[in-house]
Amino acid sequence: MDKFIINGGNPISGSVDISGAKNAVLPLMTAALLVDGETTINSVPDLRDTRTMIRLLKIIGAEVAFKNNSLAINASGVNNLEAPYDLVKTMRASFYVLGPLLARFGEVRVSLPGGCAWGPRPVDYHLKGLEKLGATISLESGYIMAKAKYLKGNKISFDFPSVGATGNILMASVLARGETRIENAAKEPEIVQLCEVLNKMGANIIGIGTDKITVHGVDKLHSVDIDVIPDRVEAGTYLIAGATMGDITLNNCNPKHLEDVIDKLKLSGANISSTENSLSIEKIELVEAVDVTTEVYPGFPTDLQAQWMAFMSIANGKSTIIDTVYHDRFTHIPELNRLGADIQLKDNKAIVNGVKKLTGAQVMSTDIRASAALILGAIMAEGKTEISRVYHIDRGYDSIEKKFQSLGADIKRINQ
Repeated sequence: MDKFIINGGNPISGSVDISGAKNAVLPLMTAALLVDGETTINSVPDLRDTRTMIRLLKIIGAEVAFKNNSLAINASGVNNLEAPYDLVKTMRASFYVLGPLLARFGEVRVSLPGGCAWGPRPVDYHLKGLEKLGATISLESGYIMAKAKYLKGNKISFDFPSVGATGNILMASVLARGETRIENAAKEPEIVQLCEVLNKMGANIIGIGTDKITVHGVDKLHSVDIDVIPDRVEAGTYLIAGATMGDITLNNCNPKHLEDVIDKLKLSGANISSTENSLSIEKIELVEAVDVTTEVYPGFPTDLQAQWMAFMSIANGKSTIIDTVYHDRFTHIPELNRLGADIQLKDNKAIVNGVKKLTGAQVMSTDIRASAALILGAIMAEGKTEISRVYHIDRGYDSIEKKFQSLGADIKRINQ
């Protein structure tokens, strides 16, 4: 397995281009299964997860070509309505094939998902929503079997605004008969783009960007060209790096998607300026401690919780970090403590006592965002840090070591 060797303490500067959003492109790739024709997706990040989804689409029978961050997906030949365990266990987003395949073909067989090690994410919202649309759901040998002669619109109200379930129900309901109303729907930018793309394909979705979405089913969709929105989590990660280690500019980002993160950075002492599609941040001389509680969008994103904790580890004072979206998403705490951080976890609340400096050490990645936090910590730390199991970071960040190298960080990938 590859590892990163990072010699920390080097200032960074310059500009970095933000890639297309991982959490947007994966459902868009499965949305291509709704049409009989070729869909083109541009600004696709080259990630382990996008390549896993490509393998899954090919197994299903789609023709897929990936070159220069552009994907061409032709779903005309789809003939295998099964998402196998070997792929779904490595990437929960594989579950996104459930809605579109059921809507288009009337049946689908999808393995129960596996994925990251930081705790369960139940699929009940997906399944109960599909049952509301008229699907018959059964579990056989670890696989979810969903069938429906046709789907019929209904009212679906989520107890929690799940991004994955909202996306799956949207893709299922666009070809359903009649009207579907989704209440307490997720409002994340990635869901907004999915709605906009589905409408571009010929769907009839209203209430986009709100927690009440109405879908009027149509008979057929058509293929389109798509430009993926910028990755707000990647952008937030580099903003935090700039706040601690140097003045940098982020190109191809959407500041509106990061308003809460920007507000928190300003409270910590950051000087940030923006244009419509760029952000610039200056290094903070004395980082002030700022408490964070993660919330669904537009609140502080859970996918930046770990990175914020690395940032707060060298802040002036004590901060608390609470994750209300996912429990048990704190596997980075012992690893950050190995770098010299002073963090305790009590009942899903991390208490971070800022220290004057971090020191390099051997640490281990446990999931995508924890990996990003360790890279930030290592870049801030004095001395050498060795980060193992970096395949996690490759699932969610496109060429992270090359981007940090371009900013002046001393980071190398070692192939083992």
